[in-house]
Amino acid sequence: MPVSLASATRRGFLIGFAAINAVAVWSAAAFARTGPLPSWNDGVTKTSIIDFVGRVTSPGGVDFVPPAERVAVFDNDGTLWCEQPIYFQAAFGLDSVRAMAPQHPEWKQQQPFKAFLSGNKDALAAQGEKGLLTLIAASHSGVTTDAYAASVADWLTRAQHPRFHRPYNELVYQPMVELLASLRANGFKTFIVSGGGVEFMRVWAEKAYGIPPEQVVGSSGVTQFKIDADGKPVLMKLPKVEFIADGPGKPSGINRFIGRRPILAFGNSDGDHQMLQWTAAGPGARFVGIVHHTDAAREYSYDRESKIGKLDKAWDEAMQLGWTVVDMTKDWTTMFASERGTAEASQ
Repeated sequence: MPVSLASATRRGFLIGFAAINAVAVWSAAAFARTGPLPSWNDGVTKTSIIDFVGRVTSPGGVDFVPPAERVAVFDNDGTLWCEQPIYFQAAFGLDSVRAMAPQHPEWKQQQPFKAFLSGNKDALAAQGEKGLLTLIAASHSGVTTDAYAASVADWLTRAQHPRFHRPYNELVYQPMVELLASLRANGFKTFIVSGGGVEFMRVWAEKAYGIPPEQVVGSSGVTQFKIDADGKPVLMKLPKVEFIADGPGKPSGINRFIGRRPILAFGNSDGDHQMLQWTAAGPGARFVGIVHHTDAAREYSYDRESKIGKLDKAWDEAMQLGWTVVDMTKDWTTMFASERGTAEASQ
C-alpha cells in the first residue's frame, strides 16, 4: 500500500500501537586477525570510533569514564536494521490484520479494513493517516503480552522483505552488530532507544544484537493485569498509548528507564535528533553518530525528502558541530551478516 503508508508520519505510526563491568581494551586476538570492526572500511569514521573508545577506557587518561557510566544508546529502525520501504513493525501489523480478518467478518463492511482487505489503494488512501493507525491498532491490542510476543516470533519465521526476500530479522547491519559487541567488550552497557514498540523489539533484539529485553526502551501501550478463564494471571494489551519513545520522548525515556545520560549515541533520522543533542550536551568525552543511508545498490539511499527515516535537521546539526556521519557506501564493507558469510565462503 505505497500511497497510504508513505503518508504516515513517524509519530503517527507510533501512536497506532503505541556488559562487562570491567575496564577492557580492544581484543588483541581480534585485532591481530582482522582489527576492530572488520566490516568497517579504514578511514576517518572508523578511526574516530576506535579513538573515542580508547580514550574513555584508558585508566588515568583525561577522558577516562568509569565502566558504570559507559552508557551507549542506539536507535533501531534505520540505525541497527533496515527500515524501508515501511517500518517493519507496520508490515507486521498489516500482515496481522490480514490473518485476523476471518475472525472479523464485520471488517468487510468497515473502513479502513474494507479498503485494505480488498486491495483498494485509492479508498485506503482516502482514509489518510487515521486509517493506517486504525489498522495497526487492531493488530496490537486485545491480546495478552505473551500471545503478542508469540505472534511476532511466528511472523519473523514466515514473513520476508519485499525487496531482499529474506526474513526481516536478517536485515540487521553487520557493522553495527560489530560495534555493539566491541563496545560491550570495552565495558559499555548498550541500549536500544527506539520509537518502535518495546514489546515488538524485545522478542528478537537479544538474538540479533546481544541486547537483553531490559535494555530495550521503546514506545509502549497500556497493559492491564487480569486473571484469565483458566485462573492464570495475564497482562492484556489495551488500545491506549502509554509512552512514545520518539523525538523528544527519547531523552525523556533515557532519563526514565536508564537513569544515566549516555556518552555515546547513534541514530539515523530527525526522530533521533533530541537523543543525539541530549547525549552531546553532557560533560566530558562524548560520541554522537548518524547512519546516513547512501547505498541504493546494497540497501537504500534517502535523507531529507524521505517519508520514512527523514534526515534533515539532525544532519545539519551534525555538520555544524562535527558529529560523526557514517556513509554506508564509503564506510561499510558489508551491509548484512549474510553478505559477510558469502564473502568468507568464497575466500
